[in-house]
Amino acid sequence: MLKWALIFLVISLVTGFLGFSGISAATAGVAKILFYLAVVIFLIFLILALMAGSAVV
Repeated sequence: MLKWALIFLVISLVTGFLGFSGISAATAGVAKILFYLAVVIFLIFLILALMAGSAVV
């Protein structure tokens, strides 16, 4: 998911450099949503791993 966020970020930067501000803003929004979603999923898996590790011990 972070890979797609980075891809959308690069697309946003390129389109912003070329002057397509509408497309740039849209892809930046998608990149931001994907990044935050990836962080939330990471935190959920981290909590689950910590809980599973303490259950085994």
